[in-house]
Amino acid sequence: MTERLPQLVLVAAAALLLPLLIFTAYSHPFYFSNATLLGGVIALEVLFVAVWSYRQSFFALILLAFLFAGMDLPLGGIWTMARWFFLIIGAIVGFLIMLKEGHGRFRLFHAVSILAVSSALISAVVSRYPSFALLKALSLLLLFVYAGTGARLAAAGRENRFLAGLLTGCEILTVALGGLYFLGTDAMGNPNSLGAVMAVLAPLLLWGTLIDPRHHVHYRRLAIYLLSMYLLFHSHSRAGLAAGLCSCALLCLALRKYKLFAQGVVIFVILVTSAAIFDPEAFSATISSLTTSVVYKDRDITGGVFASRTTPWQHAMDTIHQHFWFGTGFGTTDNGQDANAHLGKFSSSAEATSENGSSYLTILSWVGMTGIVPFCLVLLFLIGKVIRTTLWMFNTGSPFHPAVPIAMVIVSGLLHAAFEDWLFAPGYYVCVFFWSLAFILIDVAPWAPLPSFASSWRPWLMRQRMSSVAPSR
Repeated sequence: MTERLPQLVLVAAAALLLPLLIFTAYSHPFYFSNATLLGGVIALEVLFVAVWSYRQSFFALILLAFLFAGMDLPLGGIWTMARWFFLIIGAIVGFLIMLKEGHGRFRLFHAVSILAVSSALISAVVSRYPSFALLKALSLLLLFVYAGTGARLAAAGRENRFLAGLLTGCEILTVALGGLYFLGTDAMGNPNSLGAVMAVLAPLLLWGTLIDPRHHVHYRRLAIYLLSMYLLFHSHSRAGLAAGLCSCALLCLALRKYKLFAQGVVIFVILVTSAAIFDPEAFSATISSLTTSVVYKDRDITGGVFASRTTPWQHAMDTIHQHFWFGTGFGTTDNGQDANAHLGKFSSSAEATSENGSSYLTILSWVGMTGIVPFCLVLLFLIGKVIRTTLWMFNTGSPFHPAVPIAMVIVSGLLHAAFEDWLFAPGYYVCVFFWSLAFILIDVAPWAPLPSFASSWRPWLMRQRMSSVAPSR
């Protein structure tokens, strides 16, 4: 009877709510003609359903909320506010579930993450924009709490279904973005965002082509992976291209898929050679255009490959030298102006924030030398898990472990963050995706690089297929 009680309460609430909605629609029709109000009601309904099936649904809701808030689509303003409300609810519910059921171990990584958040909060005290810096630090706290509870609950004990759903969602997103871009719609808002998204999705999509030998599934996923690489190249993002290609190459080499790696290189060389043979003038013009727009970013060639990064990197170094010990405050930069005189209480304008061209230089300029230590330890923990997973992959040559695709996503994210400032920006969807998977990797990574120490695992689709063709006894 006690197990049915929540369902009975839900049915009773729905039965009472329906007449109330009918009466409200009849007496106050304006409420149901207001797009903002209807959007809020729909968001609350979606939130209620997601909380009801927290492990299965809430992770997808969080990612979609932050993604829609950052995309240039209609009703984006609703998601801009709703994403933080969803993140607060997700962090609270995840914490309460984990506290009640005792799921998940509290590891040293989580303690260091708490120290990193504490460092961000302390840095807000010394900032010239304390209100804004405090809000940014609190948003990092919410993200880490959700990633350490809700995201881990989404994968704990159901890694196969979690990765199957994650892979399907990435395929749908890639096809949708491809369709929008072919129609001339710049859904991501700018090329760098497209490059960041495709860079972190590329190794996951490539991994999807390796885990299911069925021809229709393999070729479908291969086509979607090639589409993601086209979009990555179309973005002209050097950071995205470097991160995506390096993570995919590492996946092939660590799994000892040398033939697949060689095939990819040969296909690329054949395509380039064919283009040069059949239309040398167009090929020469394309190479010249790509060299100017991608390699040098339309800057003077004499300035070198990193000419576009010199100014933000130099600005970051100057800020670090000026605020060496305590930084400028998490999420802010010191421009020498009084925050109260020029900014609102909770402003996030360009006067309070800036891009330093590298997430690692940015966090150092924010928290200074005294606060950078826990952030470095968090990154070192992740790198250690990635190395351990990579060694396990090389020793086994098997892609059938939940840590394999997650580790490659982390590799791509860490490489990309070296040239773009997003790794500690909690409002950015790639940041939410990265840290959610990072906390999951801490749980699922092999305990040792040798295969005998790793738990056996097979994707749900593969297990189902293998059981269907198994001979009867």
